[in-house]
Amino acid sequence: MNLIKSYKEFSSLSEYTHSISLLLARLVVAYGFYEPAMMKWGDINSVATWFGSMGIPFPLLNAYMSATTEIVGVVFLVLGFLTRFISIPLIVVMIVAIVTVHLSNGFSAGNNGFEIPLYYMLFLLIFIAHGAGKFSIDYYLFDKKS
Repeated sequence: MNLIKSYKEFSSLSEYTHSISLLLARLVVAYGFYEPAMMKWGDINSVATWFGSMGIPFPLLNAYMSATTEIVGVVFLVLGFLTRFISIPLIVVMIVAIVTVHLSNGFSAGNNGFEIPLYYMLFLLIFIAHGAGKFSIDYYLFDKKS
């Protein structure tokens, strides 16, 4: 009985960490997309050539779409703006990355496997399920009770 009561109290207290943990997760995931986005924008033609070498159709168009999705995703995740919506195209980017680059290398991140993109996808699914939390534009636009 004591364990149950203690667990319930702990659970109640841990509710206070909900929004801060969503904020921190959004910032970490945004940072993870930042460098790849900037690398793509730094030399979009090389990215298109690389995409073409992997058999990705319309490589230049897809390079621009990927780079744009990632940089918009960075801004939206940091601000907590339309977090649920931007998570969907970011998941698509991760699926493409897994299928075209990482899957053949297995799971381990150390072998350039799909571990890290999978973690990003899981965080993005959490954002779809739970939103951006109180420390976000979304909260003030859509969730805050007047």
